[in-house]
Amino acid sequence: MNSILFILIGLIVGVGVGYMLFVAARKKQLESEKSRILEEAKMQGENLKKDRILEAKEKYMQLRSEYEKETNKRSQELSNAENRLKQKEQSLDDKIRNLKQKEDETIQKGQRLDAQMETYKKREQELSEMRDQQLKQLETVAGLSQEEAKDKMMEAIKAKTHSEGMTLAKTIVEEAKLGATREAKRIVLQTIQRTAAELAIDNTVTAFPLESDDVKGRIIGREGRNIKAFEAATGVEILIDDTPETIVLSCYDPIRREVARVSLERLIRDGRIHPARIEEVVEKTKKQIEEEVIEWGERTVVDLGITGLHPELIRYVGRMRFRSSYGQNLLKHSREVARLCATMAAEMGLNVKLAKRAGLLHDIGKCPDNDEETPHALLGLKLCEKYGEHPEVCNAVGAHHDEIEMTSLLSPVVQACDAISGSRPGARRGDEQYVERIKEMENMALSYPGVEKAFAIQAGRELRIIMGAEGTNDDQADNLAFELSNRIMTEMRYPGQVKITVIREKRSVGVAK
Repeated sequence: MNSILFILIGLIVGVGVGYMLFVAARKKQLESEKSRILEEAKMQGENLKKDRILEAKEKYMQLRSEYEKETNKRSQELSNAENRLKQKEQSLDDKIRNLKQKEDETIQKGQRLDAQMETYKKREQELSEMRDQQLKQLETVAGLSQEEAKDKMMEAIKAKTHSEGMTLAKTIVEEAKLGATREAKRIVLQTIQRTAAELAIDNTVTAFPLESDDVKGRIIGREGRNIKAFEAATGVEILIDDTPETIVLSCYDPIRREVARVSLERLIRDGRIHPARIEEVVEKTKKQIEEEVIEWGERTVVDLGITGLHPELIRYVGRMRFRSSYGQNLLKHSREVARLCATMAAEMGLNVKLAKRAGLLHDIGKCPDNDEETPHALLGLKLCEKYGEHPEVCNAVGAHHDEIEMTSLLSPVVQACDAISGSRPGARRGDEQYVERIKEMENMALSYPGVEKAFAIQAGRELRIIMGAEGTNDDQADNLAFELSNRIMTEMRYPGQVKITVIREKRSVGVAK
């Protein structure tokens, strides 16, 4: 038992000693490893330190090189700026020296001028004294004072200046008209050429054909009852004469004349002609004509491409179909004016739709029957304003005969196109005031001094004046033509234009016997 214990103790001691030896050997190994690791770490630290020091030295050298370059550049710029400042300073010094030199020269010139001015003043005083002496001598020789001579000279200068001024004014007016007249002629000619017009003169009577002369008795009726009832219902006079198979309906109102014609045609075709039947047929015909009036108005505005027209204005347009102006059908005239206005407005760059509208409505004031005292242009203006037409259209309608002032370019266009349509050859009957206008034009020319004869020729388109050669001159002839043309434009109304021709000639006659 004890032996076993000793063995165990011996084993334990042996194990303990072996463990102690192992621990010592392991500790020694670890210290050796620690020393090696420390040595390697120290060597790596030294290498890293050397690398960082080299990098820092390279960065320092690079920064130093850049700094030196920047410093050299700044130094160069400063040197250049300093050189420029020195040059400018030198230039300013030169300019100051030049200015001082010029100032000295100016002072010297001023002194010389003062001396000359003194000399001139003395000379002027001497000349003034000499002029006064000469004026006194001239007054003594001429027998006129200075004021009297001045007045006569001023009168002569005024007369000469007036003549030259009239000539200059005439030249300026002619030059101004040249370009405007050429352009206006081009537009008007193109407008006329592009617009075709049917020329037909309406009459105030209508010839109604009959199948036989027996119908005349039925129209007259017993003791004239039928014809009296017909004339009372229609307002048209029936003229029955010896003309075979024809009667004449006479009335200035085309609508009434058309109602009478249609009514008479229906009565004759029906065969029943008596006062009651006449009144019935006339009433039905009036309603039919009124419907035709509206239809004509609608057809017209559609043909012209006019939209938005008030129904009442459309009715007035249809009534134009049965109206006439100086024998010219009013609707045909208005349609033609509308087309002319559209063409002329397109040439001038104006509103074509408004121009066409104004051209169609310009004579709308001739259609109403309830106002015979107001001029038709002003009445048309009221109607257009009443039914909401454009202000430019209203002004063109009211101003196409100069009753009101023109405020838009459409107004002269409508006025010109109205004159074009009315002045076409054959469009209207002869002007009743033609002879009076010719006489007035001739008398106006004869009222000027020096005019011996005056003749209105070419249907009033030219006024030819004969002046006496004695007591007149060429300047007076030019002034007469200029003044008379202006006076005719302002005091007379005439179609187209009037040419003034002044003739001044001297005839010397000798007879050899």
